[in-house]
Amino acid sequence: MVVVFRYIVPRNFSGIALYPFVFVRNEKDKTPVFINHEKIHLKQQLELFIVVFYLWYDVEFLFKYIKYKDSYQAYRNICFEREAYLYEVQSDYLKTRKAFSFLKFV
Repeated sequence: MVVVFRYIVPRNFSGIALYPFVFVRNEKDKTPVFINHEKIHLKQQLELFIVVFYLWYDVEFLFKYIKYKDSYQAYRNICFEREAYLYEVQSDYLKTRKAFSFLKFV
């Protein structure tokens, strides 16, 4: 379910996936590509039982931040984001995606 609720979405973000919802800052952010990107994250969250996903995400972000010394580069190089950005334009990706596909990006 996609919900427009800007107060949950962090600054400088268009939206965020918090299982089972996708929150977007503005109605204009509800593009098919963006929603597909966030649905990929929902699938990743389910595979890692949600809490593990966020722990992994945060730890990987910290390691990438130390490596790149740039928050945007760290964010873009998290394995979950790499998968989501690569396949966000493929509307049928989730139909053929294998479980734990994000591991290819570690």
